[in-house]
Amino acid sequence: MKNSEIRFRVELDDSNIPDKIFWEATDGPTIGLQEARAITVSVWDHIQQETLRIDLWGKEMTVEEMKRFYIDTIGGMAQSIRTSTNDEFMSKEIDNLCNRLVEHLKKENKKSEEGK
Repeated sequence: MKNSEIRFRVELDDSNIPDKIFWEATDGPTIGLQEARAITVSVWDHIQQETLRIDLWGKEMTVEEMKRFYIDTIGGMAQSIRTSTNDEFMSKEIDNLCNRLVEHLKKENKKSEEGK
């Protein structure tokens, strides 16, 4: 049986706040640690019937990047639900939410640009 590993390394400041985040995967696109500004890991605990989550972001992650990161993450869930369950309704509802959130960000960015 083949094994695959994903590894994260988080550098913390003196207050234990993530400063830098690195990751690598044995089946990843590159070899060695790569820097990332944020990670979200979800694990399904079938015994407790709940999701365990780890959400970390580094100090350099901007608010706009964080919002885009979560829209992309939610959008990826739409594809995953489509692939894993073939539930088109759930997938389309998630896609619709992402589209509304993208429009919201566009409006925010436009207001921000007008205020400069």
